[in-house]
Amino acid sequence: MAATPPLLVFLLLALVVLSPRPHVAASDVSPSGGAAANPFTARAALIRYWKRMVPTNRPQADFLLAKLSPLSALDSATFSSLVAADPSALSRRLPAICAAARLLCSPATANTYSAAARKDDSSAFASYQNSNFSDYGTGAAGGRSSFKNYSDDLNVPVDTFRRYSRDSTGHNDSFASYSPEGNVVTANFTSYGSSATGGAGDFASYDHESNVPDLKFTNYDADATGRRRSFSSYSDDTNAGDQSFAGYGKDGNGVPTSFTSYADNSNVIGSSFAGYGEGANGANDSFASYGFNGNVPENNFRSYGDGGNSGSERFTSYRDQSNVGDDRFTSYAKGGNAAAADFVNYGNSFNEGSDSFKGYGEGSSKHSVTFKSYAADNTSFKAYAKSGVDFKAYRNSSVIPSSSSSVIPSSSLLSLRKAGGRPANRWLVEPGKFFRERDLRRGSVMPMPDIRDKMPPRSFLPRSIAGRIPFSATEVRRIFGIPADTALGRAVADTVAECERAPNRDETKRCATSAEDVIDFAVSVLGSDVVVRSTANTTGSKGNILIGKVGGVNGGKITKSVSCHQSLFPYLVYYCHSVPKVRVYEAEILAVESKEKINHGIAICHLDTSDWSASHGAFVALGSAPGKIEVCHWIFEGDMTWTVAD
Repeated sequence: MAATPPLLVFLLLALVVLSPRPHVAASDVSPSGGAAANPFTARAALIRYWKRMVPTNRPQADFLLAKLSPLSALDSATFSSLVAADPSALSRRLPAICAAARLLCSPATANTYSAAARKDDSSAFASYQNSNFSDYGTGAAGGRSSFKNYSDDLNVPVDTFRRYSRDSTGHNDSFASYSPEGNVVTANFTSYGSSATGGAGDFASYDHESNVPDLKFTNYDADATGRRRSFSSYSDDTNAGDQSFAGYGKDGNGVPTSFTSYADNSNVIGSSFAGYGEGANGANDSFASYGFNGNVPENNFRSYGDGGNSGSERFTSYRDQSNVGDDRFTSYAKGGNAAAADFVNYGNSFNEGSDSFKGYGEGSSKHSVTFKSYAADNTSFKAYAKSGVDFKAYRNSSVIPSSSSSVIPSSSLLSLRKAGGRPANRWLVEPGKFFRERDLRRGSVMPMPDIRDKMPPRSFLPRSIAGRIPFSATEVRRIFGIPADTALGRAVADTVAECERAPNRDETKRCATSAEDVIDFAVSVLGSDVVVRSTANTTGSKGNILIGKVGGVNGGKITKSVSCHQSLFPYLVYYCHSVPKVRVYEAEILAVESKEKINHGIAICHLDTSDWSASHGAFVALGSAPGKIEVCHWIFEGDMTWTVAD
């Protein structure tokens, strides 16, 4: 083969050097940050930062790399320039940056849809998404209408539904599902069957299994006449939010009503219910379950059957089997006339919170009033009818003592289940949520809690952008177009408040708004020779697992760590704090039957629990008290722990 002329070789080399490089997305950058990496991506920048801050050649923080902004180098530079000039400039480019950077932003203002102009009001809607719906079935005569799904399984829905079957006559309607399984839900339902005559209405489910809801429901069958109605489920199995229901069957005439379930199995929910059957005539009302099996509920129930005439009222269960929290119940059948009122069970809880019940049958005339069981130890029961009231049981402590009593051993809880007593409260003892250090050994079979990340998916913003956004609830909401009265708006304020809170005793804390901030804090506490760890995946959650090989970080010696937990914000923000006197373990997690490895778990054991609350779930689950035992738990998906490297 003939040799290539030197001039041709030179030209070919020049062509290669001068040719434009192909575009490399952030996801294409190699973890090693080699020559093939695009040096302008967030990933490449963090790798360089890691090598500068952790010069000991430790493995790169793959956990953080996976959470970086997917912004292209060009977009990152563009948005960085914008925010450098004026942080509020982001708001003018919000749709673009939210999509490109994978942020949690409120949806654009939805179009308002009205069904009032439709000629066929009996048509069924199969699905409707995240909008303002103004009117459905108003003035319908006869027939039947149904609405099956409204805003199912959405992220950050903000929706409104106004007027369903208002002023209808002899019309049957049903609403099957409204905003189930949503994340950071803001929902407002105004007026269902108001001023309707005859017919029947059924609402099956409102915001089932929502995360961080902010819910409002106003006026269900107010001023209706001769119309049967039922509400099956309101915000059951929801997590960490607020909700209110105002006006159920108010001023109705001859209407049988039933409400089956309100906020059952909810976690840390603030709920209020005002006006059930208020001013109704000849009502036949029943409320089956309010706040059953809730965890730390904040309940406020005002006005049940007040001012009713010749009605029959029945309330079966209020906060039965709940765990601590605060309750206020004001006014049951107050000022009623010639009616019967029966309250079966109030506050038969696991761990009592604070209770206040005011106004039972007060001012009633010719009422037949019974109260079967009021089980609370810290209570203020005021203003009830002086005659005609039959209390079958009052201040009758539940099987499980109040939070002021001694801690219940786990063996006692187990005996309750075996003896056919009340089922254990799901919030008190989630299997495997807490365990002892001795349980973490090879060959042990143990339950794994649900370690899945419940937060909505988001990314870090590049530090050049996040560092210039004022960390203020007002400014963040303004820049990201988040209304203050929405679930996300309130979450932003809560996150800022928690970050600004003074640290606890022996705590060092920082809220990190970028991946670089997380590294800075860990290095400032632990030094430059650090490693970050998190449980590899969620396999094994909510089932039994087999523990394989276990290794203690730093040889299992007592150390300190930095733990970081996600906060709810439009972009990733981590609440990081130092945790002294711990041991950190890495453990192989195996399938019980096949013995195959399914996960790589990180567990942290807190050796000093003397400052923990006596009512902490760990002591209820493990049967001890502060300072007497160590408490271990897994690092959940989305969280991380830092330690000095081995």
